[in-house]
Amino acid sequence: MINTTDQLNTNPNQVDRFSLPDGKGRFGPYGGSFVPETLSHPLRELNESYLEAQRDSAFQAELDHLLKTFAGRPTELYFAEQLTKEMGGAKIYLKREDLLHTGAHKINNALGQALLAKRMGKTRIIAETGAGQHGIATASVCAHFGFECVIYMGAEDMRRQALNVFKMRLSGAEVRGVEAGSKTLKEAINEAMRDWVTNVNSTHYILGSALGAHPYPGMVRDFHRIIGEETKRQFKEKEGRLPDEMIACVGGGSNAIGFFFDFLEEENVRLIGVEAGGRSLDEGEHAARFEGGKLGILQGCKTWILQNPDGQINPTHSVSAGLDYAAIGPEHAFYRDRNRIEYANAGDDDALHAFQLLSAKEGILPALETSHGLAHAFKRASELTADKIICVNLSGRGDKDAMEVARLLGEKTTAL
Repeated sequence: MINTTDQLNTNPNQVDRFSLPDGKGRFGPYGGSFVPETLSHPLRELNESYLEAQRDSAFQAELDHLLKTFAGRPTELYFAEQLTKEMGGAKIYLKREDLLHTGAHKINNALGQALLAKRMGKTRIIAETGAGQHGIATASVCAHFGFECVIYMGAEDMRRQALNVFKMRLSGAEVRGVEAGSKTLKEAINEAMRDWVTNVNSTHYILGSALGAHPYPGMVRDFHRIIGEETKRQFKEKEGRLPDEMIACVGGGSNAIGFFFDFLEEENVRLIGVEAGGRSLDEGEHAARFEGGKLGILQGCKTWILQNPDGQINPTHSVSAGLDYAAIGPEHAFYRDRNRIEYANAGDDDALHAFQLLSAKEGILPALETSHGLAHAFKRASELTADKIICVNLSGRGDKDAMEVARLLGEKTTAL
């Protein structure tokens, strides 16, 4: 029998998922739009264009067509038989977003926002990127539509993700390295926002995660909802029921909220987001916002942030560039408060082990970001009985990480 909550819900912690964000872009106390006046107009323009597009059947038809013919949807729901045997417990399924064009879920949002940019008459696209997956998705989409494209990327992330930098440039994008601060994702977003302030008339900023100022958190979530919609349909076809647990890595949180959204009202399905536990949970050694974070405002959004008592942003660390960020998307904070989504963390070593294990047992190289979710899933699978089912969102592939993993594993071998 399929788990369902179509009947009247009496859980006081549950809310209508479609009611969020509210008209001011808030998810309860989180979210909003804390930006300089120069960005208020382009954000209003974007919100109005997005609301119009939601009601436009031609817009949705074009997006659906591109998701199928350009991105490669639907993606497979894959039973990891060898991994399941290795863990000796719950069945493990993988939602194969890694099979999408450009190698990750990021293409869903990049296509949606590119269509909005076209609708608004913009000719130039900017974006930030950490792991490079959003950058290469944006660069590829811009090549398809003929947009000028500029990608901002921290210099340290460019070193870690050299393959994706080359791919972006091959696709016609200008990649601008950011040398400020920690030279990672936070600084890349800062530079992209400075660019947008200067060029608002011609430029649209394709923000890559479900964070930032309104309307980005809800809009990015909506463009990724297809992940969960497909997953629900595929489980009904393959298993005749829904999974017991769904697990996804969480940086800003776009892949996770897209994966979880259609299951929020399915009370029998446990939803678990996995943050970057880094080298340890000491200050500056991780990027787990729910481990030592505080409520604050960063880059236009009120949410949980790793910061010191004076409000200065703490340094962060993760072996994965895409999770190395001080804030989490506001919708994640909202559902954590209501105990609907749980959050765990996985350290660098656990992620590296998961990267190797999936590669060895299934012949699938996961992104290091995704490997954090896998690490927790492996732990959970071994704790559960064989009649239970876990589904992991395999949000990206690990080609981009192979040389960095080889370097890190070589360093560990040398240290021994």
